[in-house]
Amino acid sequence: MTGPSAAHMKTTPRISGQYDPVPRRNAQQADPCTMVIFGATGDLTKRKLFPALYQLAAEHLLAPHFAVLAVGRDAAETDATFREKMREALHESDEVKHFDEQIWESLSARVFYAGGDATASDAYTLIKARLDGIEEHRSEEERNRFFYLAVPPSVFEPIVRHLSDSGLVPRHDPSVRPWARVVVEKPFGHSLQTAQHLNALVLSLFEEHQVYRIDHYLGKETVQNVLVLRFANSIFEPLWNRSHIAHVQITAAETVGVEARGKYYEEAGIIRDMFQNHLLQLLALTAMEPPASMTADAVRDEKVKVLKSVRPLTAETIPDSVVRAQYAAGRMKGAEVPGYRDEADVAPDSQSPTYAAARFYIDNWRWQGVPFYLRSGKRMAKRASEIAVQFHTPPHRMFGEDGRMGHLQPNTLVMRVQPNEGVSLTFEVKVPGAAVALTEHVEVAPVDMDFSYAEAFGETAAPAYETLLLDVMIGEMTLFTRSDEVEAAWKIIDPLLCYWEERPAEPMPSYPSGSWGPEAAEELIAADGGEWRQP
Repeated sequence: MTGPSAAHMKTTPRISGQYDPVPRRNAQQADPCTMVIFGATGDLTKRKLFPALYQLAAEHLLAPHFAVLAVGRDAAETDATFREKMREALHESDEVKHFDEQIWESLSARVFYAGGDATASDAYTLIKARLDGIEEHRSEEERNRFFYLAVPPSVFEPIVRHLSDSGLVPRHDPSVRPWARVVVEKPFGHSLQTAQHLNALVLSLFEEHQVYRIDHYLGKETVQNVLVLRFANSIFEPLWNRSHIAHVQITAAETVGVEARGKYYEEAGIIRDMFQNHLLQLLALTAMEPPASMTADAVRDEKVKVLKSVRPLTAETIPDSVVRAQYAAGRMKGAEVPGYRDEADVAPDSQSPTYAAARFYIDNWRWQGVPFYLRSGKRMAKRASEIAVQFHTPPHRMFGEDGRMGHLQPNTLVMRVQPNEGVSLTFEVKVPGAAVALTEHVEVAPVDMDFSYAEAFGETAAPAYETLLLDVMIGEMTLFTRSDEVEAAWKIIDPLLCYWEERPAEPMPSYPSGSWGPEAAEELIAADGGEWRQP
């Protein structure tokens, strides 16, 4: 809440916002290891992985014997040309605040390239030979490796089979050194059936503790802070239930369209791209019970319980519980932008939604009857991801009909995931000025108590991939999804996808680019007496 009537609690900065290559507090230096990136010439490596590795190097969190072996299809690429491309990517990255040539020289000397088709078995002979050369001066216990699959889901299966068959990732117990791990990007499967097949395959080859399924939202500082906010502060937990909370809104809005990913989006759509992973993860963190400890399995056990308690969507409930739409042409930042069906690689009669809003219920003791509203869309009015917990309004009108009591806004706790990461709490206060009596003609206005990560801690919040890569290297699995967690999420989403596939929208609803979505989404929440927040 901003504006003349809003007050703000400002926190005192405790860490300078200037670049400082000192390691983050409580951060643990990674084990000596080699990171093998499949799909190394792709967009993810340039935009996310190497900026994260550079930041870890700048903060002295990489082991001295850390190295990268990049694997790509381009046989003409060399160590030198690949290093130069990554150097250029770091200069272009928004996540690298300060480029230091000395830090890059130290890191790039440990970056190598191998050309080959990762779906073919003969490529693994070359990969093994390169790894032996890279690690020749390490002791046996320091030859730890993790294999990052920055590749399309269609090639996950042959790669994990080859990793197992070649002996590069042997099945082993958690205490064994050297360790070998596999990191899989989302989406993990295309449906419940494919996710179950992929889980069965992976777990037939490796132990669960060797498999790191990435959902980059879980690496964001504010997402991790949801657990700290709830379980390290005794003022929230007594109110965190159906007796005090009216509803929860979880929003992930983007201003960009599908850009050059039309082919991917035609297969995925907003539900597979955002709901099955990111939004359901935020729901689980918001609704979970306190874990017995902050160990990975204890936290993930509670998240799975929540997902299993989500009321199933059925053919009878879907029409009144879920809205879908595609963005139409409009104006964004003063420029004309095309509608989704006019984008490259998009079918003119496409049925892939770029926006969805859904109402879920969690059938357990804590949350019975509390609606959870989830929405996500492309080409929205503003880029914003947040969790908004709205409390019940006071049960009794006390300040008179002539006052502002009838316009009271409910108390809302908002956890901003991005941008401007932080937390705010909205509550009502009396506007200064004389009144005939406390119960008559009193004016009430909402104010905010606001915490901002940037103001409190400077610009030191680690990008998600930096946190997640470090966790892989130290063996911390709390921020990664477990096999049963993935399948529980797909069981929620699968009925909706099947329903839409059997019942194409005629016509497909649309919303103007630059808006907050279709009118039907407003009607969805208004039917329960609520309204969407505008972050």
